[in-house]
Amino acid sequence: MGVLWTSADAAAATGGRATRSFAATGVSIDTRSLRPGDLFVALKDVRDGHDFVADALARGAAAALVSRIPEGCSERDPLLIVPDVLRGLEDLGRAGRARARARVIAVTGSVGKTSSKEMLRAVLLAQGKVHAAEASFNNHWGVPITLARLPQDADFAVIEIGMNHPGEIAPLARMARPHAAMITTVTAAHLEAFGDVAGIAREKASIFEGLEPGGVAVIPTGLAVTPILETAAARAGRVLRFGPAEGSDYRLVSARISGDATIVQALRGNDPLLFKVMTPGAHFAANALGVLALAEAVGADPAVAACDMGLWRPPAGRGARERVYLDIVDEQQTIDLFDDAFNANPGSMAAAFEVLGAVAPRDGVGRVKNGRRVAVLGDMLELGPDAVQMHADLAAHPAMAAIDTVHCAGPMMRALWQALPLRKRGEWHETAADMAARAVHLVDAGDVVLVKGSKGSKVSMVVDAIRKLGQAGAAEAHGAARGTE
Repeated sequence: MGVLWTSADAAAATGGRATRSFAATGVSIDTRSLRPGDLFVALKDVRDGHDFVADALARGAAAALVSRIPEGCSERDPLLIVPDVLRGLEDLGRAGRARARARVIAVTGSVGKTSSKEMLRAVLLAQGKVHAAEASFNNHWGVPITLARLPQDADFAVIEIGMNHPGEIAPLARMARPHAAMITTVTAAHLEAFGDVAGIAREKASIFEGLEPGGVAVIPTGLAVTPILETAAARAGRVLRFGPAEGSDYRLVSARISGDATIVQALRGNDPLLFKVMTPGAHFAANALGVLALAEAVGADPAVAACDMGLWRPPAGRGARERVYLDIVDEQQTIDLFDDAFNANPGSMAAAFEVLGAVAPRDGVGRVKNGRRVAVLGDMLELGPDAVQMHADLAAHPAMAAIDTVHCAGPMMRALWQALPLRKRGEWHETAADMAARAVHLVDAGDVVLVKGSKGSKVSMVVDAIRKLGQAGAAEAHGAARGTE
């Protein structure tokens, strides 16, 4: 790996003082994932990062970005001393962005940010060197880290930008200075901080404040708040629209779920587009069209990108489908599991219900004669004063008609559980841990199971419990590895 930051370059970027020369090949904020050669950034969170500097250097860090000489260290150690570590990281990110040749893309939205970022990574790889944010590095730490890690020879950089409160997106967008920026969608998420969906739309649309001159805004059509996005996008040099509405530059004609894939028919202007997304869900089809618009916006070939869309798979916790083998001998003894336990709001819940409803369970293979569509749902968080009613309203969603049994975990999900007809009502538990302990009783061979909730609801514990029902070595014995098929 090439040198990312010399001590001279890092000192010039941050205005800091290097105690000795160094050459860093990466940037890290966590000693647990630190690689030899990284510049360790001693940020303060629950613990002060300065407490871990000596350990980071012992693990092979090239240097540490600090605001003082930490305990256990001295001037003889490779340190870059700045007045404020977070400000120093931001300066490093700005300098990384300024020196890069890459076409920069920024992505935000109520749902689909990380999936769209990973789609972009997949479809641009054949057209240049791609640098993209890790995991969900999308906040006031994640964005500057991603920019600070940006190799000078990258052709494309994909930056994910998130928010929890008003005023967070615009400063990060101005730091990233994207050539193109996309809003995936706007729905009821973080209502505690914004009051209504229009407020969320205005905050999301502030991403366009960071666009480079002549930059491209990519916005979804067919939303009640699309006019708000249109107004904000007017500052862009060009606007590309994607979605179901007439006049969309990338217009969704149909999204048909077929097994483990979604067949997408669309129009790019007057030209037909037909491609496959290798996971079920109309919402993934919509995101894919936005991704193709972004590819066009930064000079990539959208037709090649559409062909490469099949290279993308959803990451764990974000709708990935896997097969859990309950028996090492009988390959029919399986559960199809959708792990969507990372994020939840009413819009993404509805999309997940539609995916679950489109997948057929298998009859006659389990304890229960007929296979079932089973949903295990955890609380949707940060929805504001109407949160309880929003949970109850899920019972009336049309896609709920195809779901056989709904298990609910969490105090707010009790409202949904009580609103369900008795024939659909499964178990309710106060916590996800209590639900996870019941995993063996919730599901059966032949079932298709969705587990979804906000990350803070901890329904990922239920995902783990269902996985543990699988027999060790069974997937390999049946010629199938864990993951999306």
